[in-house]
Amino acid sequence: MTAFKPLIFSGVQPTGNLHLGNYLGAIRKFVALQDTNECIYCVVDLHSLTAQLVHDDLQSQTRSITAAFLASGIDPKKHIVFNQARVLQHAELAWIFNCVARIGWMNRMTQFKDKAGKDRENASLGLLAYPSLMAADILLYRATHVPVGEDQKQHLELTRDIAQKFNNDFSARIADLDIGVEMQVGEETVNGYFPITEPIIGGPAARIMSLRDGSKKMSKSDPSDLSRINLTDDADTISKKIRKAKTDPAPLPSELDELKERPEAENLVGIYAGLADTTKEEVLRQFAGQQFSVFKPALADLAVDKLAPIAGEMRRLMADPGHIDAVLRDGGDRARAIAETTMKDVRDIIGLLGD
Repeated sequence: MTAFKPLIFSGVQPTGNLHLGNYLGAIRKFVALQDTNECIYCVVDLHSLTAQLVHDDLQSQTRSITAAFLASGIDPKKHIVFNQARVLQHAELAWIFNCVARIGWMNRMTQFKDKAGKDRENASLGLLAYPSLMAADILLYRATHVPVGEDQKQHLELTRDIAQKFNNDFSARIADLDIGVEMQVGEETVNGYFPITEPIIGGPAARIMSLRDGSKKMSKSDPSDLSRINLTDDADTISKKIRKAKTDPAPLPSELDELKERPEAENLVGIYAGLADTTKEEVLRQFAGQQFSVFKPALADLAVDKLAPIAGEMRRLMADPGHIDAVLRDGGDRARAIAETTMKDVRDIIGLLGD
């Protein structure tokens, strides 16, 4: 092999209702990427256990994420859509990566520090090791690119570190088995089995903030439902939430720099840009000098136009769980075939006896 086959992998946790931030920051990208790339999209149900071990209905939440994928336009026949727990090789590779990764690497993960808080000693080992499982998710399919948000950039850096250490440590064995790609690491040539995965970041609405507080990210866990637009919200609810969104009394400026000290205004402009598939600068050119009494109704109309059909299709799909399960079963079978090919190679590289 002279190069890694281009492949995109990404996943979404089944924890709570998906919202506008998930759609603009992730799912909408997934839909666009599938037109020109080979893609694998995963509902990462094993990851959800790090946030909450006991769920009221994890199966329903998994189906809901899948319904959002399908309703947004992801094609499960052209690409692979599945839930993580169906493919046991994710956990197998995660254990091997636990042995590759260093404790110091994990201790530097800011997301672990944020989620564990002051009571780090009482946090689960799974929360600490979460990035190893994420690395396994990606590298199990030898994915070359991953669309990630700002909060996941550090985890992807760890994925790259794990891949590089594995490639360095096992370079000779990978060469002997003739299953690697020659890679340049500094001044040294290494026979690599795993790609050094590249992030796909960007877009006018890569990070969507709360409708009630522009300094906080839009979140499923926010106690105020007015802080977010859920993908299952109907047209009236979407309009109401945008009307009630926090703003300031000043009109919209003509230059983006003038929004820096106005987080709520910048957030709404970013949402409009994301939904309209344009830039914040273009939105300001269109609405410069206008009050929010003019801008909010325009944003509400746009949001309803883009999101209400997705909500309706999600409700239709959720009424037929058998169809969703069939999609996940088919995707799981196809993903498992790729995953087992990778794990057979990894077992051979490490020297684990098998069939």
